[in-house]
Amino acid sequence: MAKLLEGKVLVAQGGGPTAVINQSVVGVVLEARQFPQVTHIYGALNGVNGVINEKFVDLTDVSNTNLEAVANTPSSGLLSTRDKPDEAYCAKIFDVCKAHNIHFFFYCGGNDSADTCRIVNQQAEAVGYDLRVIHVPKTIDNDLKVTDHCPGYGSAAKFVAQAFAGANLDNRAIPGVYIAVVMGRNAGFLTAAAALGRKYEDDGPHLIYLPERPFSVAKFTEDVQAVYQKYGRCVVAVSEGIADEKGEAIAAQFTGGEKDSHGNVQLSGTGALGDMLAQHIKSVAKIKRVRADTLGYLQRSFLGCVSEVDQAEARAVGEKAVRYAVRHGLDGSVAMKRVGDYAISYFLTPLETVARHTKNMPDEFINEAGNGITEEFIRYGRPLVGVMPDFQRLDAPLVERNGKE
Repeated sequence: MAKLLEGKVLVAQGGGPTAVINQSVVGVVLEARQFPQVTHIYGALNGVNGVINEKFVDLTDVSNTNLEAVANTPSSGLLSTRDKPDEAYCAKIFDVCKAHNIHFFFYCGGNDSADTCRIVNQQAEAVGYDLRVIHVPKTIDNDLKVTDHCPGYGSAAKFVAQAFAGANLDNRAIPGVYIAVVMGRNAGFLTAAAALGRKYEDDGPHLIYLPERPFSVAKFTEDVQAVYQKYGRCVVAVSEGIADEKGEAIAAQFTGGEKDSHGNVQLSGTGALGDMLAQHIKSVAKIKRVRADTLGYLQRSFLGCVSEVDQAEARAVGEKAVRYAVRHGLDGSVAMKRVGDYAISYFLTPLETVARHTKNMPDEFINEAGNGITEEFIRYGRPLVGVMPDFQRLDAPLVERNGKE
């Protein structure tokens, strides 16, 4: 059994916020209070940037009432950062942990956060400092390796599913072509979630375009025309990361090559991609009523739209992280495994299996035409969004015409 430690806990949040990331932090805090060897519980403001600048808040005696209220609040209660630490940056993180007698470090984030945990963990081992490091998974992109899915995804997926269900009802009332751009640079899980709100056979989205398949404007036009001819309307979900045969992002031509702190070409920030696709359909397909939206930040932390399944799992990964570190003296990344029709078991995977890497939508989740998803994805995604609001159509017969022709 690994050596059990005594000292302070430090928890932080990194990367894009989610609707349930605070559940994970509260899970860490409340679980850590159960162990007498934990002397204090600190939270770093603004993620790892707050660590190196020693911007800590003391969570040791915060009331359970306040913690539970924050747990049910979207976005990052400890604030976040887009800093991408290198070796030198991680050395500063380690130095601060050492100076404050921190022996348990929990970092809630995606694959870059897992990589930060990996480097800090290696540096602690190199000098013989006892520091248990656990990566607590979160990302609305759902693109972490090993785990079945990621906390944060279920709630964002629920928002996307409900947004498209509502847009579909609008589009059915006043027919036309509706296009909405969804977050997702390399993985199409969130865009695919647009299908989870469909109920009737002719419900949209009728077409779904993901980064995992090359995007052709010509084929897109043909697809829209075919759906429009069949239904007299068309609802389309498009990932912001769609790319051509060469792998070049379609949206990149509208952002001037601007890159974020991680070296990625900016894909969002404007509605240019949706506007371009809408204008193309108007001019080429000669369809008059065409509209486009970009869902943007609304997907991440929409107040009042949360999956109860996602909430419970986000809390659980925080709790499990503490048990692995404090009770068992282990380092790693908390992961989930799907069991049976829908249940989850938790396990710890080595940090290097999650750090830096991303996963894509499996082939079996995408239809052969590359413009939609399969029932296998529906079975995968439906449990994650929890209870969905219902909607109905009028169940009334048509009245026979009795006027002049």
